[in-house]
Amino acid sequence: MKSTGIVRKVDELGRIVLPIELRRTLDINEKDSLEIFVDGSQIILKKYEPACIFCDNAKDVITFKGRNVCPDCLRTLSNLL
Repeated sequence: MKSTGIVRKVDELGRIVLPIELRRTLDINEKDSLEIFVDGSQIILKKYEPACIFCDNAKDVITFKGRNVCPDCLRTLSNLL
């Protein structure tokens, strides 16, 4: 893991501000969702990208009946019918 040297305080509502330099570097924009992971005593933030429920592919995912499915899995499913 690489240190950025950036330190931020948590405000009274539990919020932190991600510096603009980090947001630009990681392509995080206003209204983007972040996924939160815990690894021991570490909190890891990752830009949320919905993935296919079958293969975990995050490219060109569509939502079908509330589930994320990639085009390849969708083709495979339609061939089963």
